[in-house]
Parts: sequence; structure tokens; C-alpha cells
Amino acid sequence: MMSDIRFKDFEDVLAAAGSHADAAEAHGSLCGALCSTAPYRMQDWVNEILPDDTVLSEESAAVLERVFTATASSFGEQGMEFEPLLPDDEQPLNGRTNALALWCTGFLYGLGTGRIADLQGLSGDVGEIVRDFSEISRATGDEAVEDDSNEQAYAELVEFIRVAAQVVFEELLPMRDQAYPPASGQRLH
Repeated sequence: MMSDIRFKDFEDVLAAAGSHADAAEAHGSLCGALCSTAPYRMQDWVNEILPDDTVLSEESAAVLERVFTATASSFGEQGMEFEPLLPDDEQPLNGRTNALALWCTGFLYGLGTGRIADLQGLSGDVGEIVRDFSEISRATGDEAVEDDSNEQAYAELVEFIRVAAQVVFEELLPMRDQAYPPASGQRLH
């Protein structure tokens, strides 16, 4: 479950490994790639976010594996279990807003690494979500204003991202299946 993973632990592992990406961006890229690429393996993701020849401790590797496995599993759940991995609500709103923007940037990057040649050319729900994520990726937090209305707006954006990512995953299922059709002679049950 995503709720069992602490953003700070993931962030610490990436920082110690010299990651190319912020933790929110790294999780967003994983989510986008899972939506557009099949099969997408943990090593594919690690190659994207960590420098070449990075040696991880067993504990660090376990954190990355938990993030990967929980994320991939949550997309496959029927109960809309997916959650973006973002800083805890106790963190300043400014930082959480910036992390949300980076998550969307990462998602768009991950989506673009798959079989989609032109993200801006997508139509329907997926195209609208891509355009919305592109707008959200430009969001910045205002350090001077941290009131209840901004907290509410942030919570609504997080919920939108959560549902929208799940929609993209489901809408792109035919594309992922087409990329890797079942071997001939096998029957689906």
C-alpha cells in the first residue's frame, strides 16, 4: 500500500544515491511510465532516476522496490487505490505545492517515454488530463499565504491528480496490450 511508504524515506534514499530527480518527480515519472509502457520493470525506472553505476544498500533498494511494487499494484486495483507519493500534510504548503508540480512534470516525462509520440496531440480524457497536468506542473507555492482556502485547493488538486492518473492508466490499457499481445496459441481465460 502506498500509505505505508513515507515520502521522506523515499526522498532520503534518492538524495543519498545522487538521484537525477526530486522524489515527487521520480514517483510521477514511474506513474507515467507505468501508464504508457508495458512491461515497465523496476530496473527501467531505476535507470531513469539514478546515476549509472549507483550501488544501493539493501535498505535503500528495499525502499525503491516497495515504492515500485506498491505503485504498480495500486494502479491494478479495482478500488481506485492509487495515490501520488507526495510530502506529508505537516510540511509547509509551499513545499507541497512545488512537489505536486514536480510530480506532474515527472508524470508527463514518464508518459512520454512510452509509446506516445506526441503528448500534446492526445485527444479525449487522456489529452485533457495531459493538458491539465502540464498546467499544474507550472504551479508554484506562495510562501506568504497559507490559509484554509489554499489548503483546500491543494487537497482538491491532489485528489484530481490521484483520479486522473488512474483514468490515464485505464484509458491507455488497450495501447499497452497492443504493444505486447498474448503469444499465439495462448488462450485468455
